[in-house]
Amino acid sequence: MNRYRTLLLPVIFALVLPAFANPTVGSPANGASLTSPFTLSADASSCSDQPVSTMGYSLDSSSDTTVVDGTSIDTSVSASTGKHTLHVKAWGDKGASCVTDVAIDVTGSSAVADESTTSSGISVSSPANGATVSSPFNVTATASTCSGQAVSSMAYSFDSDADADTISGTSLDTSASASSGAHTLHVKSWGDQGASCVVNLSITVGSSSSAPSIPSDAVSVSSIQTLSSWVEVDDSGTDGTASGSMALVGTPTLSGDSRKFATKYTDQGGERYYVSFGDNTSSENFVYDAWVYLTSSATDVENLEMDVNQTMPNGQTVIFGFQCDGNYSTWDYTKNAGTPAAYSDKWVHSSQTCNVRNWSKNAWHHIEISYSRNSSGDVTYHAVWLDGVEKPINATVLSAFALGWAPSEVTNFEVDGVGSSGSSTLYLDELRVYRW
Repeated sequence: MNRYRTLLLPVIFALVLPAFANPTVGSPANGASLTSPFTLSADASSCSDQPVSTMGYSLDSSSDTTVVDGTSIDTSVSASTGKHTLHVKAWGDKGASCVTDVAIDVTGSSAVADESTTSSGISVSSPANGATVSSPFNVTATASTCSGQAVSSMAYSFDSDADADTISGTSLDTSASASSGAHTLHVKSWGDQGASCVVNLSITVGSSSSAPSIPSDAVSVSSIQTLSSWVEVDDSGTDGTASGSMALVGTPTLSGDSRKFATKYTDQGGERYYVSFGDNTSSENFVYDAWVYLTSSATDVENLEMDVNQTMPNGQTVIFGFQCDGNYSTWDYTKNAGTPAAYSDKWVHSSQTCNVRNWSKNAWHHIEISYSRNSSGDVTYHAVWLDGVEKPINATVLSAFALGWAPSEVTNFEVDGVGSSGSSTLYLDELRVYRW
């Protein structure tokens, strides 16, 4: 949808001096020698005079940052043997970034056959290290070699459990269940001559009820990302310009067919990708359900927008607009600040935090959004779930527009850039819309 965005000047991210309240790291100590995995404990209350909304950490020059909502971190971290720099990070609720660097020396492993992702030859697509998931969840991984040997089988297990769910071959794509709480997920492979390799991931399992409530008679329109009628267009409601291209690809993927979005932009321009997936006018309840894969280029993404538009029986169009707003670090929703005939489309910032640039990279993320409408086009945005964690919105606004559309259901996937220019590549898979 076309709409005007009021954007702040690009935020300049820089290391903040100690006076500006960098994160306080309780463990490990700077210069410590330790074994892997080790415990990272840190907290931060403010960053550049802004209340802290999220924290995270990364190792060395890796762009893969593990992000945790809130003002503290208490988790297990794995690293290969040798010297590393541990970057402990905090982000303010208006976009400020602060970091404390900790020098560590990993002298060995406290786990049997524990190797890093790269040295083990195991590539885990889902879940991401540090992710919060709801049970059951997908374990997706591949491995071609282990210690120079061709891989013959793979498996996974949890914590100290000696029992592993073993699968012959070089890939895992299965559903796993675990109790609520923090766990270590061990993804394993064995070579054809007996070598053993493993990658350890720290995950938190939320309540199995942490998901949208969908009645059994709801209609599910699935695999929307595979439709051939997708269109891309520069969103003239954003500053600057943008262009994009799409393709169905087999890697990375969860279903076998994910849609690749390659976007270029100038001056914070946005590219909108959209497709019509039906013409139902009667349904009043919806759940948007999708998986998004972020590459390291997602650092060039300001906003990620995921909309559903529906024509109602009276001919007006309801716009269920929703986005992760990296400019304000909030989940946003749309409303009509005017009337259906004299409409004024506006974004509203919710109280829930979101910044797509803080999501872990080279990993799949599960997004679920629940909303409903009445016959007048008043929309209630109920909640959004990111990787199984619910964030209630509970806001009701008018979002009906007299656009003169024929009966149609449309979904938008828009990628907006940050700064003067850049490019990004994202993937969308298992996109479905439930309606009833």
